[in-house]
Amino acid sequence: MSQSIPAPAAAPAAAAAHEFTPGLFIRGIQAPLRLADYRLVAFDMDSTLINIECVDEIAAAAGRRDEVAEITEAAMRGEITDYKDSLRRRVALLAGVPVSAMQQVVDERLQLNPGVETFVRACQAAGLKTLLVSGGFTFFSERIRQRLGLDFARANTLGVYNGRLTGTLQDRPWGDICDGAEKRRVLLEVCELMGIDAAQAIAVGDGANDLPMMGAAGLSIGFHGKPAVREQAMVSIESGGMDRALEILRP
Repeated sequence: MSQSIPAPAAAPAAAAAHEFTPGLFIRGIQAPLRLADYRLVAFDMDSTLINIECVDEIAAAAGRRDEVAEITEAAMRGEITDYKDSLRRRVALLAGVPVSAMQQVVDERLQLNPGVETFVRACQAAGLKTLLVSGGFTFFSERIRQRLGLDFARANTLGVYNGRLTGTLQDRPWGDICDGAEKRRVLLEVCELMGIDAAQAIAVGDGANDLPMMGAAGLSIGFHGKPAVREQAMVSIESGGMDRALEILRP
């Protein structure tokens, strides 16, 4: 393996970004980079790998989409700093929604974002392990993991009773909620299990709760990110699909 992996774990927020190609910005790195110099890539799910925020779509079935979406947007912008509290508030509003409504979201609304499959396949072809780590829900993350053939996944599990959501989240052996801190911890744990340094990891996300794992990784990629992500990501894709990362990361 080449030893030309960039040293900084994260670009400082104050570092100036410049437009590498139209709609593609970089900061704190010398491009192009070699994809094969990395060993792991971690992805957020909602609005990163997929085109929707799943909690908002489930809320639509309960007639509470606007109320839930408002909390989601505030959390992703970083205006609500307690992500766990914001998620509990949103999930509580889903009480009584039938599980069939989640399948309807999968069937009618959920799509991979443009360029996602191309980028994931390129990472896999270059020998990288793939990790999905989401503040969303296992009902959706397991389907995406299987569809893309990802190696690892972590997300939250919704409580269900008699075929309907209870408005709660199930406790898991690793903790209660996969928030920004848990995303970072999982990325670092997988790196340790693989016997690699965090500098050999790539983290891809769009919201404020992705910044902890993006800051821990050797390369951070913002995909149509919220302002806080655009201000800190080492690579910021602001137009086009996720495969635009391959303009920076050459095979």
